[in-house]
Parts: sequence; C-alpha cells; structure tokens
Amino acid sequence: MSPETRPSHPPLQPDFETLPPLRRALKRLLINPLANYLPAGLLKALLRFGKSQLAAANWIDPGGWQSMAISYNGHCRQIADKILVHAGTMPMALRNRKRLGAALLARFIDECPDPSVHVLCLGAGPGQIILEALALAHAPARATLVDRNAAAFQMGRHLADQRGLGERVRYVQADVRDLHEFLHDPPHIVKMLGICEYLDDEEVVAVARAAAEVMPPQAPILFNALSPAHGTDRFFRRVFGLHMIHRSPRQVEALMAAAGFGDFVVHPEPLRVYHVIVGRKVAPAGC
Repeated sequence: MSPETRPSHPPLQPDFETLPPLRRALKRLLINPLANYLPAGLLKALLRFGKSQLAAANWIDPGGWQSMAISYNGHCRQIADKILVHAGTMPMALRNRKRLGAALLARFIDECPDPSVHVLCLGAGPGQIILEALALAHAPARATLVDRNAAAFQMGRHLADQRGLGERVRYVQADVRDLHEFLHDPPHIVKMLGICEYLDDEEVVAVARAAAEVMPPQAPILFNALSPAHGTDRFFRRVFGLHMIHRSPRQVEALMAAAGFGDFVVHPEPLRVYHVIVGRKVAPAGC
C-alpha cells in the first residue's frame, strides 16, 4: 500500500486515563503524603504480606520490564497490586504514555514515504508499545527491538505471535550504543521511550548519538520527559528502590539537541507526568 492510498489517521485521541478533581485533591492531600512518609519498613512489610508482584519486580530490578508489564497489563490478582496499579498516578501515566507512543508511532509509520518501514526500538523490553503501533498502523512495518536484558524477549515473542506480528519483529540482545554492529539497514523511525529517566545526562546523549548515526536526515525519534507530578517520588525511592531522574521537556530536548536532533514537538499525556517528545535528525550542514 503506497503512502498516497493509506487511510489517514484521525487526530490523536487515545483512550487516556484521567483523575477527576476530587480524586486528584485526595491523592495530593492524603494518599501521597501517607505513601511518602509512612515508615518504609512498614510499607514494605505490607506489600510483602499482600504478595505484591509489582513490588517484588521492582525489588529485583527497579523500573525493569517486569514491573512495566504489570503496570501496562493492569490485570492484577493481589489486592495490593490492584491498589498500586489502578489507583497509583504513575501506573496510569505509564499506560497513557503507552497509548500515546503507539498512536504517534502508527502515524509516523503510515506517513513514511518508504513502502517498507523499519522502526528501531531502544531499551524495548517485550516491545508492547511498538507491537500496539504495528497493529494500529495500516502500513506493514517491521521493527528491530534492542534490550540488554533478553529475559523480556520470550514474553515479547509470545505477544507478537498473538497479534500475528511474529514475522515482523526482531529481538536483539545488545547495548543500544553498539547499533552499527548488528543493524542491517537504517531505521526510518526510532523509539526510545522509557529510557531517559534512568540515565544521566552523558548517557542520554551517548544513546541518542548512537541512534543519530544510523538514522537518515529528518527521520523522527520518540523519547519522553518525566515530571514529578505523580507526587510519589519519595515512595518509589524508599520502598521500591526506584531512582528516576525528573527532567522538563526543555531539559531533555537540550540533551537530544547535543546528539544531533531538533524540530521538537511535545505531546503531554493528560496527567502531565510524561511528555512524549518527537524530534527529527538534523541534516548535516551544507546538505
């Protein structure tokens, strides 16, 4: 299907999760202070007693793919996880980011003039965002998913097969900064959502530069900024051992600009915890 004949996408209106004003006020005035300032030992004991899979996943690998998959899925057996995943602002914002990222990727896939669109996903885990994007897009795109932890790939391949996408995804265990060693052809689109908040400034620039080296000029890259608007950073640090770096969109854009990107467009999700940002690889001077 050529770009001219592909159906157009409607304006971005994913099925976002939101917080009504009363619930938002209750969280700010009561729930968040309790989570942030009750003794960490007590909270951990309660989560262990409640057999929280989300807490256990973070204790093993803070912010890793398993805790992300639990937050994305939302189908929890334990009461503790039902509360954390469905009442917590951060899991809601993560699901919003997933929906927003998938919608944007699907749009860029269908807008790409090349009939064989290649998407590169960095720090992809099982690849739930790109799998949703491939299912949403009209063009038959393919994706290369890169992660240092291959444990997520079994789940990813299962999810891809469930959607009939198994032949269109390739999983690679590698450091994302070694792209030139295993990437067979340049990507038309790059996704690095969920990475910047776990890297310091120098690491963000290094990963982005590695991506820029394999991308053609004007190709889009998707990344995100993380705001402390979720209100429970102290809880995550003390109880989950999760140390995230909060940056404004401008701060992350400055790092990406140092790696060779520009023309930034910011797409906030409704809770304004995450801002998904699209940048373009800047063409070399004189081109």
